[in-house]
Amino acid sequence: MLEISHLTVRFGGITALHDVGFAVAPGEMVGLIGPNGAGKTTLFNCMTRRYTPNSGTVHYLGEDLGGVRPDALAGLGIARTFQNLGLFPHLSVRDNVLVGAHHRAGAGFVSAALRLPKVRREERRLRAEVDALLERLDLDDVADHSASGLPFGTLKRIELARALAVEPRLLLLDEPVNGLSHGEVGEFANLLRSLRDELDLTVVVVEHHMGFVMGLCDRVVCLEFGKVIAEGTPEVVQSDPAVIAAYLGTAA
Repeated sequence: MLEISHLTVRFGGITALHDVGFAVAPGEMVGLIGPNGAGKTTLFNCMTRRYTPNSGTVHYLGEDLGGVRPDALAGLGIARTFQNLGLFPHLSVRDNVLVGAHHRAGAGFVSAALRLPKVRREERRLRAEVDALLERLDLDDVADHSASGLPFGTLKRIELARALAVEPRLLLLDEPVNGLSHGEVGEFANLLRSLRDELDLTVVVVEHHMGFVMGLCDRVVCLEFGKVIAEGTPEVVQSDPAVIAAYLGTAA
């Protein structure tokens, strides 16, 4: 489903990614790990066209994403979350999630402004779909509440719901459990497993919480200083000497 080939990104004299490559099969959950500054979020930003690499390619379902506009990715079935919550604090939870479904609304400017019957039917359909999604993620009781002031764990689920409203085939999660309690981390992992199976999702997740990644993902890719230093099953990667050295350092 996703193929990263020879990806290199430079910012001035700093090489953030160097010749990075790996593939993700349909239905896989793949974890991207590495110390701070390893290049994980830079890689995500290349996948979602926020950054243009100096060299290399990102292919999704065989299509080179290099010429695709960032706003067109949702229509291709790609959705992501962010390290820092990108919610609209003064919008209701429902309206925040409806933003994710925006690309599936076919009404043009004129018909929307005139509130034609077709537009109203479309709005009812999307609202019903979003309400079902809110119920699935146990957010229906806060659907009419503004995002502002809600617990952090709830905000994380709202952002996940917004990404799922895109109806993605590929879901990119950037530090989804950062800041959550131990119990919330376990609940989030269980939720992702069930959603992957229910919605036939392929998931790539960047996360520093090793217990979460190793218990959730089918395969793990480790970056250090912009290079892939290990790739394989969680058991293989977490016992790799290069990965241990990257996280714990080596003896002087």
